[in-house]
Amino acid sequence: MNIKFWGVRGSIACPSPNHLKYGGNTTCIEVNTDSGTIIWDAGTGFRHLGKELDRRNLRKAYLLMTHTHWDHINGFPFFKLAYDPSFSLHIMAGHLHDKGGIEGILASQMSTPMFPVPLEAMTANITYEDFLTKEFTLYGDVGVRTASLNHPNGATGYRIDHGGKSACLITDTEHIPGKPDQNILELIEGADLVIYDCTFTDEEFPDKISWGHSTWTEGARLCQAAKVKQFIIFHHDPDHEDPFMDKLAAEAEETLPGTIVAREGMDITLD
Repeated sequence: MNIKFWGVRGSIACPSPNHLKYGGNTTCIEVNTDSGTIIWDAGTGFRHLGKELDRRNLRKAYLLMTHTHWDHINGFPFFKLAYDPSFSLHIMAGHLHDKGGIEGILASQMSTPMFPVPLEAMTANITYEDFLTKEFTLYGDVGVRTASLNHPNGATGYRIDHGGKSACLITDTEHIPGKPDQNILELIEGADLVIYDCTFTDEEFPDKISWGHSTWTEGARLCQAAKVKQFIIFHHDPDHEDPFMDKLAAEAEETLPGTIVAREGMDITLD
C-alpha cells in the first residue's frame, strides 16, 4: 500500500511563499494498492492528482469522501479525468444519506451562478453511492471500515486494510478534552498509519470549540492508546505558515518520536 499526499491543508487553499514547504492545497490523498486506486477527498489537490492519473493512463478509481465542506470538494470540478469518457470514478459518502446524497451536493457547487460548467458536462463514467454500512470491500480484496466523526454537518473516518497493512484517515473531527473518542479508538486500533486532524494547537483549541477540529496532541494520545505504528499530522490551519509548522514538527517529535507532519507531495509505502 502506498499513500501520497496531494493536499494537506484545511479550511482554504493558501498558495503563498510562506506555505511552500508543507503545501497550500486542501485535502486530497491517493491510496494505491495492488488491486487498484482509492482517493480520499477532492480538495484543491484533486486537480493535480487528476493530471498525474491521466499521465499514468489510469482508467478506474474510487473516491471516498470524508465530508463535503468546500475545502474537501473544491478540486472536483477541475479533475481532468472527470471529462474523459474512458475513465470510471465511483464516489462514496457516508454522511449524506439523509441529506440529499453526494451527487446532489457535488452538483450544487457546479450550478449557476456559482460555476459555469454543470455536473452533466462530466463525460466520465461517474457513479455515486451513499452508504450506511460501516464495513465494505473495494476491488474484491481491499477492506474498508468507517466511523462517524464529530464535525458540523457530519463526517466519516476511514480505515483501509489490504495485504496485511492498514491506513486510516481521521479528519475532520473535534475531540472532547479528557474523553478519548471511542469510535476513533476502535477504528484505528493497531493500524500501521493514522492521518489525523491536527488543525489547532492546545493553545488555540479553547477558542475554537464547535469548529469541528482537533489538535496534534490529542492525535498523539489516541495513537498511543490504540498502539498505532505511525502518526501523521494533517489538515494544517492556513494561518500556520512554514516556520510555525517547523516548530510544531519539532514539538511533536519530542512528544511522540517518529511523528510525521504531512507535506504536499510526500508519499509513504507500507510493506
